[in-house]
Amino acid sequence: MNWLLVVAGGMIGAPLRYLTDRAVQRRHATLFPWGTFLVNVVGCLVLGVLTGAVTAGAASSRTLLFLGTGLCGALTTYSTFSYETLRLAESGARFRAVANALGSVAAGLGAAFVGVAVAETLWQ
Repeated sequence: MNWLLVVAGGMIGAPLRYLTDRAVQRRHATLFPWGTFLVNVVGCLVLGVLTGAVTAGAASSRTLLFLGTGLCGALTTYSTFSYETLRLAESGARFRAVANALGSVAAGLGAAFVGVAVAETLWQ
């Protein structure tokens, strides 16, 4: 029955990603894919907090399946990040493409580390 937790989380995460991306892109008329950047960084932060909470015993592995694998898995998107980075490069916006690639990786890793640190502070 673990797969149902993943499906339920994904049913929340996928539309949340789409709606967040559209809302951000509507407010920022720019070539840079801020919506995808935001959902990926937020997903990394949430997954970091969840991982820290599970490690500390404050959350169950079922919670990690629902929120981590399901919700965050559907909320974040490596494929869209890759596609948008490629489109930036192809359109001649190479600086933005590099900024998106490096910034997304750095911000995502940073957010995950911050999430784990927050969880350790809360549940240590």
